[in-house]
Amino acid sequence: MKYLSEYRDAELVAQYMEEIHRTATRPWTIMEVCGGQTHSLVKNGLLQMLPDKVRMVHGPGCPVCVTPLYQIDKAVYLAEHEGVILCSYGDMLRVPGSKHSLLESKAAGADVRILYSPLEAVKIAQENPGKEVVFFAVGFETTAPANALSVLHAQRAGVQNYSILTSHVLVPPAMEAVMNDDESNIQGFLAAGHVCSIMGIDEYYPLAEQFQTPIVVTGFEPVDLAQGILMVVRQLEKGEHKLENQYSRVVRPDGNLEARKVLEQVFETSDREWRGIGNIPMSGYELRPAFSAFDANIKFKVNIEKVPESAECIAGQVLKGIKKPQECPQFGKKCKPQSPLGAPMVSSEGACAAYYHFSQVIEEIEA
Repeated sequence: MKYLSEYRDAELVAQYMEEIHRTATRPWTIMEVCGGQTHSLVKNGLLQMLPDKVRMVHGPGCPVCVTPLYQIDKAVYLAEHEGVILCSYGDMLRVPGSKHSLLESKAAGADVRILYSPLEAVKIAQENPGKEVVFFAVGFETTAPANALSVLHAQRAGVQNYSILTSHVLVPPAMEAVMNDDESNIQGFLAAGHVCSIMGIDEYYPLAEQFQTPIVVTGFEPVDLAQGILMVVRQLEKGEHKLENQYSRVVRPDGNLEARKVLEQVFETSDREWRGIGNIPMSGYELRPAFSAFDANIKFKVNIEKVPESAECIAGQVLKGIKKPQECPQFGKKCKPQSPLGAPMVSSEGACAAYYHFSQVIEEIEA
């Protein structure tokens, strides 16, 4: 299968790993930004194949994980609002809010539906004119075009009972925030290939230059990741700090121009709160004033107070690459997928969930 089986070639992965072992002469810390990359690294045993000198840490590239408590609380409030059908991607249902999750709201009788596309939510709104349909629009630049299109479709079709609760976050500002953190010791990055497939790579050149840090846009299969790590290590050993594109079979320098055009039409950038990290300037999307009729915050006059995170959860330190999941005192004990303290133990892209499901760490804890 083109572009899949060849990127799961165990022999090619082993060759890249051997070269990483030969190339790395001193300790390096590299962050993979995307949670999908984290899961692939852990699930495929790549972390164990790396030399001790190369340490991978896991970044804030899981949109479910960085959605703040009050945004979950907003979604719960809307789900429990009379006459509302709340639609969401499946990952969001089990993320704990300050009181309970969307899944618990659903169990209590709220009309909460799991969808694969926001365009399905527009159709549900057309089929239920007596209801208000809200789509919980979570994600990075990757999922934002589909959410923007849903608003355009609803507007053009005259669907007035559809709105979105926007919680989009942007990757480059988050990378900048991580590099500016006083505790950060990251020396190289694997950038998220799916985000760059939409937005292109221009935003990463100034980051590499400003922070003197190699950035390699990387895919998600084992070969992608092994090659991407090797490219970063080569730069580090040479004292270079360039932007390189390992994922060139998918990522074009200017990204997807049509998708970017839709984003520009529907959204504008704004400050955004990141769970466990805090406010990052101009790191999110909000609907432009021209589309305020489709803004659930405005339509329902949502006003939810911010609440503190669990004092026992170290998600912020995990998301900034300061600590690994197993360094949390509650990992695999009080915090499990069935009873999570924080979102990284819930999401299919969360680092804590990756370690819990695929790592030997949990076996050692339970032994």
